[in-house]
This record gives sequence, structure tokens and C-alpha cells, in this order.
Amino acid sequence: MKKIINVHRSDDPEIYRCIGCSPHNPIGLKLEFWDDDNCIISKWNPRREFEGWVEVLHGGIQATLLDEIAAWVVYTKCKTAGVTAELKVKYKRPVFTNQGEILIKGRLVEMNKRLAFIHAQLFNSENQLCAEADIKYVIFSEEVARTKYYYPGIDAFYE
Repeated sequence: MKKIINVHRSDDPEIYRCIGCSPHNPIGLKLEFWDDDNCIISKWNPRREFEGWVEVLHGGIQATLLDEIAAWVVYTKCKTAGVTAELKVKYKRPVFTNQGEILIKGRLVEMNKRLAFIHAQLFNSENQLCAEADIKYVIFSEEVARTKYYYPGIDAFYE
């Protein structure tokens, strides 16, 4: 398993404020990512400030986690940048904020010139599937990704 370098982490904290992966956003999730060959993974410890109900992680935060892992699948597996076109989440069981670290996985299912289809899953600390999503991303040519969306090229994500 290879650690993925957050290519934006050293960017100006006033510009790079992604709610999912920026280390500069004081209310962000601050996710980090690893490449496990056929999927991208992240581990995260839910905090009480992200609750929807008492000790239950808000469904919108779960959707954000699934969408964020998909973005990093686009970066690393599609080798470009993109934007979410569709996010279909299925909530299977509650995710509790007091039961430890959760695991998020994303894998590329299919890709063509304009679209990437990604499947993402969220597991609780007992490795039970709690939520999953099918996500469609509009992807850009590498040239457009580099010039308009700060995509540095695939090599920048790995040592």
C-alpha cells in the first residue's frame, strides 16, 4: 500500500480550504489517502461535531466522505481532475461517532473519455458496511485539468 501525497497541502491556506482533504481547514475532515492497487482508501476517526443525531455521524458527512474518496480515485486512477455529476448513496447502518476509526474505500468501475464511474464504501470500526455510493464524475482532459484545475500530473501523487 502506497501513501498518496496531498499535492495541495502546501498551497496557500487561504486558497486551499477543501472540506474533505485540506489540512488548513479548521472545520474540515483532513483526510489522507493510500493506494491499495485496485482501490484508494482512507481512515478517519468521526468526531462529535459531525453528528446528526446523538453519537451518529450525519448522513451528509458520510456522503462527503464517499464523494471525497471518489475525487482521489479520479486524481490517481483516471490521472486527471473532474467534478461530481451524480452521487447515489445507500445508507445501510448507522455510523457511530464514539466507536473509533472508520474505513472509506473507492474504486474505479469504468471510465471513458468524459466520464468516470466510481464505487465507494464506508465501513465502521467492526468492518461492517455502513454506506456505499455509485458516483459519476465528469472528467477533464489532462491538459484542461493541468491548466484550469491545478492538476500536477500523476507522478506528483507518489514518491
